[in-house]
Amino acid sequence: MIQVGQKKETAIKNDKEQSEALCGNAERRQTTEEKENGKRDAKSSLSDVREELPTLFPLAVRRYEGETFEGQFHGQGVAHFEGGHMYKGEFVCNKPTGEGRYTWPGGSSYNGTVYNGIRHGTGTYKSENGTMSYTGQWHQGKRHGKGVFYYNRNETSWYDGDWVKNNKEGWGVRRYPSGNLYSGGWKNNLRHGGGTMEWLRLGQQHVGTWLNGVQHGGGTHTWTPRHADGARFSPCNRYTGGFLQGRRHGRGAFCYAGGVTYEGEWSDNRRHAEGTFTFKDGRVFEGELTDDQMMARNLEGNAAPVPLCGPSSVSLLPDMALNAECLLHVVPETKRDIERKQVELVILTHAAELRSIYRFYSRLGHAPSADKAFSLTRLQLWRLLKDCNVPRHNITLTQINHLMGGDAAAEEIHSPFTPVLLSTLLGCLVVVAYLMYREEMASQKDLLTACFSRLMTDNILPNAKKVKGFLFRQPDRAAVALNYVNKCFEIYQAFCNLTAGPPRDNQTMTYRDLLFMFKDLHLLDNNLTSKRLLEVMTAESLDPGNPSSCMDLEISFLEFFEVLLGAAEVKCQEVPGGPKKGQPPSSHDDAAQSDGREVQICRS
Repeated sequence: MIQVGQKKETAIKNDKEQSEALCGNAERRQTTEEKENGKRDAKSSLSDVREELPTLFPLAVRRYEGETFEGQFHGQGVAHFEGGHMYKGEFVCNKPTGEGRYTWPGGSSYNGTVYNGIRHGTGTYKSENGTMSYTGQWHQGKRHGKGVFYYNRNETSWYDGDWVKNNKEGWGVRRYPSGNLYSGGWKNNLRHGGGTMEWLRLGQQHVGTWLNGVQHGGGTHTWTPRHADGARFSPCNRYTGGFLQGRRHGRGAFCYAGGVTYEGEWSDNRRHAEGTFTFKDGRVFEGELTDDQMMARNLEGNAAPVPLCGPSSVSLLPDMALNAECLLHVVPETKRDIERKQVELVILTHAAELRSIYRFYSRLGHAPSADKAFSLTRLQLWRLLKDCNVPRHNITLTQINHLMGGDAAAEEIHSPFTPVLLSTLLGCLVVVAYLMYREEMASQKDLLTACFSRLMTDNILPNAKKVKGFLFRQPDRAAVALNYVNKCFEIYQAFCNLTAGPPRDNQTMTYRDLLFMFKDLHLLDNNLTSKRLLEVMTAESLDPGNPSSCMDLEISFLEFFEVLLGAAEVKCQEVPGGPKKGQPPSSHDDAAQSDGREVQICRS
């Protein structure tokens, strides 16, 4: 009897192929595409290389054509077996031995060296549908030695390396369906020993030791952050240290792309116990961490954990460098470095939220785009501050403009088109925090830090992204309104010049000036009365029932522009039983009243 093959498939255990979520879930949120790639990679491991090729067993020969010797198949020949199997090649004493080709009824084949009817030597196996193939060394019917296994038809998923009895073992390179690449040691089909794994779409690489398919022991893992448009930053985040079952554990150092370094103990992927933060400028912060949180004093003076540099904020970059020099004079010179460091730690704590807020407001007024990145403008910054109720604390947007402007010309300081970098936004928030809460936080040890923490907790985090006002609240209307922003800014500047006088510069105006502008241009009518106009002006004020309280406040162009939009909305409303639109109001309608109380609007 001649031994031929019959197909036999065996499922194998998942060898944790990709570990896509290794090291803190890859340090960032995966996209849908990347998740699907991970699923495909994991699925591929189910057929990864304990995929048994057809084994051999005796079958009766139905027909033989070829050379014989002493009544036996010997030399070149073709044997047809029961069930449709066929072998063409060399025979020795009735047994396929030498070079030959097996073909199975389903279409799978083996072409190479055989010995006593089994694969032995060098040969190529191809599955029946061409989705898998192996070319390399064989021993006693099993892949053994050097060989390449392709897992799909287009040969984009493969393993090239050492085999031991059908298992990947020794050294080899594995390319997964997603394109991710591993080169290094293997044992029993799992990554084992020294090796390098590259996650191409995630921009990650791990070089180190592996155990049972995951990182275990010493290693270096790098992350390359991405811009919003998908481009990679040149600096990268890098961790060098211990791993335990695929997670950072033991002693290790994490170097962030922005230049900050943490060195200390890790436990279950989190910073733990004693650690040291070293900033780019050489300043050092040492302290105790518990469960990835820095232990610090809260506003009540009690020890409490403060989150620091969580996984979502590892992309800390130089664009977040704090510039609050105008405030450091309020801090004793001996404490300035400490104060700055403490404020930077709070910024690090909220880095992810602050970046998200910057991106959100920089896109206001623009068509939705998943890739294009925009710079924040003064117009969008003013909207952010108003959404977070900053002007309700006796601080006007024009005052903030002057504090941010420094030595810049008045035209630039008050222009809605002036770009605002992320670092400028951070400096602005620190200044605003100090102005708003310096009296309440006066007893705190680190005044600027306490004020900024209070601003983030009470104003920024609860209110940011909840857009109010007449301009950006409805995106479709905002796109139309912004077509008029240039012309309206010219009008704003012209009336600022007309109403300028000490102590104001010639680039601002008050609500009182704006009210008289409407009267002088005969814009009031039966719909838009003085009372209704005052309601529009005070829609976001601290005391909307008392319009007199804000009449002499200087206003920014955003506030001017939104009053125009709100007034236009009122003028377009129908008044049942009233005069037609555009008809001059009666003397009664023209009275500027609110809740029955007269409002003094005479020119000052």
